Amino acid sequence: MTDLPVGPFEAALRARIDGGGKCLVPYITGGLNDQWLDVLRAVADAGADAIEVGIPFSDPVMDGPTIQEANDRALEGGATPQSILNDLRNADVGVPLAVMTYYNIAFRAGDTRFASDLAAAGVSGAILPDLPLEETGPWADAADEAGIETILLAAPTAPDERLPIICERSRGFVYGVGLLGITGVRESLAESAMSIAGRLKAVTDKPVLVGVGVGTPEQAVQVSSVSDGVVVGSAIVNRMLNGSPESVGELVGEFREALDAAVRQP
Repeated sequence: MTDLPVGPFEAALRARIDGGGKCLVPYITGGLNDQWLDVLRAVADAGADAIEVGIPFSDPVMDGPTIQEANDRALEGGATPQSILNDLRNADVGVPLAVMTYYNIAFRAGDTRFASDLAAAGVSGAILPDLPLEETGPWADAADEAGIETILLAAPTAPDERLPIICERSRGFVYGVGLLGITGVRESLAESAMSIAGRLKAVTDKPVLVGVGVGTPEQAVQVSSVSDGVVVGSAIVNRMLNGSPESVGELVGEFREALDAAVRQP
């Protein structure tokens, strides 16, 4: 990979880090009812540094019951990858966006077309969790050409020698997976979340955020004592399923307030 300029997603995270703060990247399900763009704006207004937008897929191998239910509802409501990108094209929320979906969607569209569609919709990054590192090349090359930051995941089981390769290829940030298994809110933070954060921070100066199993502001503060911040998904999607856009914004605000308060402490 040739040296590429820092993209908008990474730049936003670095601005927070350089200011002494911790990054907050909420995940929302794209196309979930007719208020989802209001949710997107509420999340941005509540202090998100950037936002992950899930493009629903019928077989989401990484996602737990909450996000699966949101996927199902969005698909039943007629959401498609193109309808979500069309909505985003006119949704200037003031923070960078990344899509999270499965490689089947990119493959069916074609790598070059999907990357260019993301760019045309104003999206800055993409997370394709089921695309193996060894097979990332064609997609990542097309994404680089279109100006899309390919964000790679690092599992807690990844051997030490694999982590620098993941970090080198990843753009935007390096996504440390907090635990083995599917997404969802847990009662306590897994030991593996702290471990993968520390292992990644030891081998890269790119932003390192931890997601999967980070479901409360307290857990976000705990793992951010090692990482540069967090990705929060299921807790926010649960609020999307059961509350108003304003209530989703309030929850994101609680995460923002907790992370900011933690870094202010002497």
